[in-house]
Amino acid sequence: MITTTQIEMALGHVSDPVSGTTLTEQGLIGDIDIDGLRVAITLAAGTDYPELADQCTQAVHEYVDRHAEVSVSFTARQTVESPEPQPQDENAMPGLAGVKHIIAVASGKGGVGKSTVAANLAVSLAKTGTKVALVDADIYGPSMPIMFNVSGEQVFGHQVGDKTYMLPVEKYGIKLMSVGFFVDPEKAVIWRGPMASSALKQLLGDTWWGEIDYMVVDMPPGTGDVQLTLAQTIPVTGAIIVSTPQQVALADVVRGVQMFRAEAINIPVLGFVENMAYFTPAELPQNRYYIFGQGGCRKLAAEMGIPLLGEIPLVQSIAESGDAGHPVALYTPDMTHSPERDAFDALAQNTVSEINKLK
Repeated sequence: MITTTQIEMALGHVSDPVSGTTLTEQGLIGDIDIDGLRVAITLAAGTDYPELADQCTQAVHEYVDRHAEVSVSFTARQTVESPEPQPQDENAMPGLAGVKHIIAVASGKGGVGKSTVAANLAVSLAKTGTKVALVDADIYGPSMPIMFNVSGEQVFGHQVGDKTYMLPVEKYGIKLMSVGFFVDPEKAVIWRGPMASSALKQLLGDTWWGEIDYMVVDMPPGTGDVQLTLAQTIPVTGAIIVSTPQQVALADVVRGVQMFRAEAINIPVLGFVENMAYFTPAELPQNRYYIFGQGGCRKLAAEMGIPLLGEIPLVQSIAESGDAGHPVALYTPDMTHSPERDAFDALAQNTVSEINKLK
C-alpha cells in the first residue's frame, strides 16, 4: 500500500530546477491523492515544468513503487501554501494520543553506541510487561531495521476517520517505525535539515501507535534541526544522553545537556549512560578492564547533578547480537544472566525510576 508519507519522502529527493533547492525546503508539495497505484501530485510551482514532473515521477518509481501511475499538476502557490504554525496541543498528533512517556536517547557525537543503547533499552522495558515503541529518528543512519531483523518489512496503512495512518512494524513485542522502511538501504540519505525534520514529524505523527507506556526515540547525534523539531513538536518526557568514557566524548555530553536545558527546549535530562565503560572477557565475566578510562561519565554526572543511569560493558556479544537482529537484552533460551543483559535491565529500571520522580 502506498502512503502519503512515502510519496513526500520520495519527493524530498527532487530539486526545483529554477532554485536548485528541494521541493520540501521550498514548500512546493501540495495535495497528494492516492488511489491504489495511482498517485496524483499537485505542486505549487505556478508554471508547468515538464522536467520537474518527470523528476517527481522518477522519484516515486525509485523510492516507492516502480509500478505506480504518477500524474503531476501545477497550481498557484497560495492555493497549497501551508498554514502558519499553530501552538501545539494534545490533539496536534492524534496518533500519539495513547503514548504516555516519550524518551529521547541522544548523544553529542556519533560512534558512541547510542542506537545500540536505544534498542536494548526498549527491549529491557518491554521485558517488564509494559507496552513499548521504538522510533528510529536517526534520519541519516537508520539502523533499527537491521538490529531487529525487519529490513524490507512493508508498512501498512490504517484508516482513522478521513486520514490514513501508518501501522508500526512489530518485533519482540515492540512497535517499530524507521525511515529505513522507506529508503533504499544502499543509497545515502542526502537531506537538508528541514527535510529531515519533516520526515521525523511524519514518522511520529503519521503513525498510529495505539496504547504505549514508553516510546524510545533514537535521535541522530549532535544538536541540530532534528533535535529541535522533536523537542518543539512532541511532548518529550525526558532525555537520556549516551557517551563513552573518553574526555572528547564527555565534552560533547555537556553541549547535549545545554541543548535540552535551553529555554526553547526545556526537556528534563533523565540521566547519562556510559557505553563501552569497561571490557569484560566472556571467559572472565567478573573482570573489568577500563580501556577508555574509568569514572569519567560518573564524575561528570556528579558535577552536573544528573544521574548516571547505567554503565554498559564493551563485549563482543552486544555488537554481534545487533548485527544478527537479536538485541542482546533479549532473554536467551536458557534464561541465564550476563553482564551486558543485566546492565541494560538496570538501565531500564533506573530510567523508569527517574520518570516516576517527574510526576
